[in-house]
Order: sequence, then C-alpha cells, then structure tokens
Amino acid sequence: ELGWISKVYVNRPAVVKHAEEIKRWRRVKGNWQAAWLLKAVTCIDLTTLSGDDTPSNVHRLCFKAKHPIREDLLKALDMHDKGITVAAVCVYPARVTDAVNALKAAGCNIPVASVAAGFPSGQTPLETKLAEIKLAVEYGAREIDIVISRSLVLSGQWE
Repeated sequence: ELGWISKVYVNRPAVVKHAEEIKRWRRVKGNWQAAWLLKAVTCIDLTTLSGDDTPSNVHRLCFKAKHPIREDLLKALDMHDKGITVAAVCVYPARVTDAVNALKAAGCNIPVASVAAGFPSGQTPLETKLAEIKLAVEYGAREIDIVISRSLVLSGQWE
C-alpha cells in the first residue's frame, strides 16, 4: 500500500534551518575526531561497480574491506585489535560469488551487498529486476541495493 506517499509532507523551511544549524556546530577534535572517523569507516559499503570488474579486482576490494585502515595507524590509536572493517562489500550480481568467496577465504564475516533491479537507471522490466535480485541472493548477497525507475518518480507514479 503506497497511498501514504502522496500524503508525505516535508517542512522545507525547517529542513533548511536545521541544515544551516549543522554547519555552525563545533567541529570534533582530538581523540573524539579519530573515534568518529573510525566509526564512519564501519558504516561504509566499499563498492566496485565498474564494467570491467574481474575476480582479482573484487578480491583486492575484499582485502581492503577487511583492512580499511593501515595497521600502523590503528596501532597508534590502540585500535589494532578491534576488528575495524567496512560495513559491506557492494558489487554487481555477476561478482557476488567472487566477493563471497574472497571474504570467506579471508576469514571474515563482512556481508556482500549487490546492486540490482537495473542499476543504475532502473530502466528494465519488472520481471528482469526480480530475476536479477533473486540471482544475487542465490549467489550469496545479504543486502540488495535496488534502483527505482527515475522516470516514474519524476512523473509521480509511486505505485
């Protein structure tokens, strides 16, 4: 049921005011800054969405996902034993198996995400979108980033 979408109201002046307030917030410094930056790394999906991706490209990306920060920097922050990794590795459905195997071989449990449903434009038939999502999940993707049709959004056809 998508009727609620037509009822969504955004208080634009309030959003703009809050955005301006955020710009005036005091910056985080010192150890807190390092802590926030390390936390930000753990929220990142490390992604490769290149038309010429190969298994070796994906393998290198997975290594970087497990080791996103240089070891000497982590040791300097006394964070070398905290298991700092990115949140996920994101690849096209055709590369999901490569990513799953590389991460398994590296002995880590970083989830694999996959773009699907006609990424990046969303301009594929619904049946194709669903088949692509199904295959990505069968290959081992634990997250699917989908794309909705921009033309439908721009014309207000939310259903």
